[in-house]
Amino acid sequence: MNWIQRKIFLYNVTFGLYMLDWWERYLFNTLVLVLMWFIFYNSWRYISESYKKYLR
Repeated sequence: MNWIQRKIFLYNVTFGLYMLDWWERYLFNTLVLVLMWFIFYNSWRYISESYKKYLR
C-alpha cells in the first residue's frame, strides 16, 4: 500500500466505514464534506469581518 491508500484505510477503519455499503460510505463522506465546507466558509467570513471591523 502506498501512503494515500494507508490514509484512506485508516480513515475507513477509524470511523467504521469499512463495514458499510458503497452508497452508505458515499452518503457519509458527502455529509462530512458539506459540514467541513460550512465550517471553513463561515470561519473565513468571520475572520474577514473581524479583520475589517477591528484592524482597520
